[in-house]
Amino acid sequence: MKKFFVLAIATAALAAAPARAEDIKVAVVGPITGQYATFGEQMRRGAEMAVNDINAKGGVMGRMLKLMIGDDACDPKQAVSVANRMVNDGVLFVDGHYCSGSSIPASSIYAENGVLEITPASTNPALTDDAAKKGWNNVFRVCGRDDAQGRVAGHYIAAHYRGKKVAILHDKSPYGKGLADETKKAMNDAGMQEAMYEATNADDKDFSALISKMKQAQIALIYLGGYHTEAGLLVRQAREQGLAAPLMAGDALASDEFWTITGPAGEGSLMTFAPEPRNLKTAQAAVTRFRAQGYEPEGYTLFTYAALQVYAEAVALAKSDKLDAVSKAMYANKFDTVIGTVGFDAKGDVVGPDYVVYVWHNGKREELPH
Repeated sequence: MKKFFVLAIATAALAAAPARAEDIKVAVVGPITGQYATFGEQMRRGAEMAVNDINAKGGVMGRMLKLMIGDDACDPKQAVSVANRMVNDGVLFVDGHYCSGSSIPASSIYAENGVLEITPASTNPALTDDAAKKGWNNVFRVCGRDDAQGRVAGHYIAAHYRGKKVAILHDKSPYGKGLADETKKAMNDAGMQEAMYEATNADDKDFSALISKMKQAQIALIYLGGYHTEAGLLVRQAREQGLAAPLMAGDALASDEFWTITGPAGEGSLMTFAPEPRNLKTAQAAVTRFRAQGYEPEGYTLFTYAALQVYAEAVALAKSDKLDAVSKAMYANKFDTVIGTVGFDAKGDVVGPDYVVYVWHNGKREELPH
């Protein structure tokens, strides 16, 4: 009888105690492994610090964020597999993916299952354009688009290389080809035609034949729609073979690994990227903490952090973690983040600063006057 009485009291006490609010499952998904792992590291670092900071302030509506990490290796098939796993694990928000070729197929999985996706880095216009055409309300980005990035690159080339021969290259990926084509379009619209338009492969390591062809054509500038690994190899091999034409590429060069590959051969290489987020007043506290950890928050680290800030603020405004409510709050409001005030247009694209041109000098990228 005594045992039953104690058990009854314990059961009653348990029932009377307030239930612990369930964690909100969120995820960061990107190339944690593979040749683009440096960007996966940026994303993981940004997401982890953002979640820790949000939870330290009480979480969201009294609930803690629980972070899961997914590795898509920038492979479309793996991205779909990871997206399905996140859905099955009850993830409500995905901070990702990095590669457009991963974000685009994964977004349909998230749309079918009511999962919000904010990419910090996928810049292909088709991601949000197609989602808007299909009536989805789950796809957003805190980075810019390649039509904007290509316009800046194309106009720069037309202004500085008019009358000279330019080669446009791409790696056949949605990001690489999309950016190269947008740059080509802007350059053509400015009255300048390319001397060459060639495709490479993302996993190419030997560019000897292509470099010989460019030397023969007397190319004065190489524009590459592709990633930092192939860009670095291309630059280094070009210098070794006596081709002095500088290389210009997009935001995928936003990693110090580019210079690690090129060494001094990378001097004078050009790239487009957002105005440096590490210089913003809104980022200084986070940048200081990252550096105290011995990590430099380059590239898309702060964009990944910002995406989680947006999500947390939108859930709080919506007073709900359901997609329709959170999405509505995102369209209707602006959000204070480490990359400044962020708002979204009807397609889910960020409204904010355009791209700028950088030059690599002594191992660092420097923003050019504009």
